[in-house]
Formats: sequence, structure tokens, C-alpha cells
Amino acid sequence: MCGRLTVVLDAAAYQLEFDLHMDESVRRNWKALYNVAPGQLVPVVKDPNGRSLEFMRWGLMPLWAKDEKTGIRLINVRAETILEKATFRKLMQQGQRCLIFADGFYEWQAALQKGTSPTPYYFRLKDGKPFAFAGLWENGFTPEKQPLTTCAIITCAPNTLMSSVHHRMPVILNASMAWEWLAPKPGVQLAPLLKPYPGEEMVAYPVSSMVNSTAVNEPGCIQPAE
Repeated sequence: MCGRLTVVLDAAAYQLEFDLHMDESVRRNWKALYNVAPGQLVPVVKDPNGRSLEFMRWGLMPLWAKDEKTGIRLINVRAETILEKATFRKLMQQGQRCLIFADGFYEWQAALQKGTSPTPYYFRLKDGKPFAFAGLWENGFTPEKQPLTTCAIITCAPNTLMSSVHHRMPVILNASMAWEWLAPKPGVQLAPLLKPYPGEEMVAYPVSSMVNSTAVNEPGCIQPAE
């Protein structure tokens, strides 16, 4: 599972690493996000040709959904069943795949002793570069009939680093792999991309419980716990 992420590097870092197109308004309004939660906006690219960055709400709301709460629940899609479940298979067939950009994410390790709380861990790439999560997107409408584009992060089995904290991890794509995910190919040909990122190329460490609150957005969120 992936339920929190960070976008703390500046816009130029993402633009340079992934050769993205960003409108001036995007660059001007870019700000560091230390604790992004479902229901909030995340930076996304869905067009491999223009590579134009836009923002979507995190939490996929299928066309059949009757309320926005469905989207809040569908923040992740399992790689193992993405071609089996009708909703996700259709999005794959229609090419509604996307790259969701980040530079880190949080996961909570279950309490090791009775009476204690889960421990939040922060994960990022060892080289500190930004990356992309493999994702799916959908167009829909709010209850007020306003257009709404939503997305979800695809998850897979954990790598060796992640397995001691959680039994799932998001599918991470670096700059050399990312655009293949958006290629106009059948889903079955893209399935090999949906695998654990090498654990030896990542770092993880426990952080403060302040990240438990979605209202907290400050640099202290990603600092190692004392």
C-alpha cells in the first residue's frame, strides 16, 4: 500500500530528470509538499508526447462510482490483478495510464509490541532523485457536475528493503523506465514493468509521528526520528 508521498524537490529537478513540459503557472505555484495524502492533488503526466505536467486528485473515481468516497478508497491498484478486474483492465486497454511524480513516500510498520503505535518510515531513492509511480487515471465529475480527473498508484510485492515494514510497495519507475509505461502497447506487454524497485537503490528510515496528521506539511516530516 502507498498512502502518503512527498514532492519536496523543486520543479526544475523534475523537469530536468524527466524532460517535462511545465506551464509558467505550474512553475510559479510549485511548492514543497512533505505529506501528501489521498484526496489531495498530485503532479501527473499522461501524454508521453507532450510530456505536459498537470495535477490530478489522488484516489481513482471510476465512472460507475456514485460518490467521491469511492475515490478516496481507491488510492492503490494491485499489479497482480490489474488485467483481471474489469474497471482497471478497461483503463489499461484505453491507454489511461499515467506517471505520478514524487521523491519519497511513507509507510507504517505495524506495532511490534502490544500497547505501542505503528512506526512511520520514509522511503526514497538513494541518489535523491525524483521518480514516478506507475498509475492509472480516469475522467469524471464531482457531485456538482464539475469535471474531475483522478488517479491511483499501482502497487506490487515489496523489495527486500520494504518487506520488513510492509507487505506491499508502490511501483517505482525511474527516468529510464517511466516513458515505457505510457507507450501505446497492450497491457500484457507492459506488465513486466510492474515489479519491485531494487531495494539496494533505496534508503529508508523511521520518522516522527507528526506525519500521522495529514494537516502537517513541514520539513520535519522527512527528518530521521530522534
